Amino acid sequence: MIEQNYTNKNVLLTGAASGIGFSQLKTYLSQGATVYALDKEKITYTHKHLHTYQIDIRQHKKLEMLVEHITSDVSIDILLNTAGILDDYQPSLTIDLETWQRVMDTNLTPMFILSNAVLPKMIASGYGHIINMASIAGFTAGGGGAAYTTSKHAIIGYTKQLAFDYASKGLHINAIAPGAIKTPMNAKDFAGDASMAQQVANQTPAKRWAAPQEVADLTMFLTSPQADYINGTVVPIDGGWTLGH
Repeated sequence: MIEQNYTNKNVLLTGAASGIGFSQLKTYLSQGATVYALDKEKITYTHKHLHTYQIDIRQHKKLEMLVEHITSDVSIDILLNTAGILDDYQPSLTIDLETWQRVMDTNLTPMFILSNAVLPKMIASGYGHIINMASIAGFTAGGGGAAYTTSKHAIIGYTKQLAFDYASKGLHINAIAPGAIKTPMNAKDFAGDASMAQQVANQTPAKRWAAPQEVADLTMFLTSPQADYINGTVVPIDGGWTLGH
């Protein structure tokens, strides 16, 4: 049985206004956690245990100041690095440096900043979970463009190194690699006659897209006591897509 009592647990979450992050937000709140939620867009959801912060996480100095403020008052038990952006599947010769940097500044660098901000107290307490949002694009080419694929490969490497360095301190660091998840970030695939979305579903053995809640449920399992021996792992949730790619 999965233990889902997160009362007195503090969760720090990025990308919380929509998609996977919003499902994670509601899921952890429903199980008693206090959630500190960050997003570039305004988070309109309200809950007595929810603290929201509207911030562009590409503004790294502001992000450092914000997380320093948050962690000066509370100890974060669970860090969910969920925020991310796509690159429109652009190959290297068509992507400009500005776009490349924007992807890295959103997908990768905030994970480093936030992880380093919460690690000291986690290590001191001997407890903590970090879940980084990777992608099927972190396993192979074809799941994104040059910048996105590079960022997701880097996230997987960073996750493994964090676990290697800090598992002995009682910390659990894992990553999730989603495939086709129906979120606002993938709205273009459903535009018009949704032919692109259907093509993606046809390429997936499960023949469907997943809902964000399925990723949130996996996240909660990975931060539960039942997943205590899982560390440094990248868990795909892709309907079998990586089996044939």
